[in-house]
Amino acid sequence: MSRRSVVRAVLLAAVLGGAALGWVLFYGRLNPAAIEAAISELGALAPLIFVGAFAAGTVVFGPGSLFGLAGGILFGPLWGTVWNLIGGTLGATIAFLTARFIGGDWIAARAGGRLKTVLSGVEAEGWRFVALTRLVPIVPFNVLNYVLGLTRIPLSHYVLATLVCMAPGALAYAWLGYAGRAAMAGDSDALRYGAFGLAALAIVAFVPRLIRRLRPQSEAFISLHDLKQSLAGVQRPLIVDVREPNEFDGPLGHIEGAISIPLGQLPAVWDDLGACVPPVVVVCRTDRRSAQAVDILRARGVENVKVLRGGMEAWTKASAAPTAVTASP
Repeated sequence: MSRRSVVRAVLLAAVLGGAALGWVLFYGRLNPAAIEAAISELGALAPLIFVGAFAAGTVVFGPGSLFGLAGGILFGPLWGTVWNLIGGTLGATIAFLTARFIGGDWIAARAGGRLKTVLSGVEAEGWRFVALTRLVPIVPFNVLNYVLGLTRIPLSHYVLATLVCMAPGALAYAWLGYAGRAAMAGDSDALRYGAFGLAALAIVAFVPRLIRRLRPQSEAFISLHDLKQSLAGVQRPLIVDVREPNEFDGPLGHIEGAISIPLGQLPAVWDDLGACVPPVVVVCRTDRRSAQAVDILRARGVENVKVLRGGMEAWTKASAAPTAVTASP
């Protein structure tokens, strides 16, 4: 066994062992009052201790909501939010890097079939997927940190999206913790503080509906695998590349048989083409311009239109064969 493999095995054992030990020793015993009593006399060191404990708890699957409430109890709504956010993001980053170091190469070498399709979709979305899953906790937070570490999402994108999109939840828990402390102290404003915290949590709960309205629907996308199958079939889709001409013939190349219609020219050129209703797949460098193109085409009555998920960047990464230049309409 190589030295790198030994290090990975030891690191994995440490994470699993820490999670198991924390579960045995602390589950059901930790509470905000106990945390406050333990660090109330630390003075200026208290935020550092709290951030470190939050980060460590995240790595070993500790109860993040408990730490979030404790942040509000110990430091108030403002600084509680700040320390919650720093501690949670630091722990999420450590878990992400741990998973990438332990299993990233192994997963990349062995991923195939459905798993490869899922990972490719996540990587194509990049920071947007991270942001969505932070705002909408489809997967438990502590588990998600490790899962995302197995992808090739850039670290900087992961950290920034985590930091920004965890803010609403960090604020909500800090306010609720602060409200609980105020209520125990007999503060008449405790009800107002609690209502504010609950309102923040309600906003987070309604984020999925908002995102569904703002994002293209999932059925508007087509994966690399499905597009290649369609291109090999009898009814080939019409590939519309909405990048600029220099991009169409540039380093990323283009898909064989694609027609080049820059996004700014799409309305006029499409109207000149007349009725053209085979399945349409829109392509750009990633998929942002393609999403705009779908709106344009649907406004012109084209219903069977999809966006290539990840665009030409994903197509090129998948080692698509070089394609020939085709004439623009």
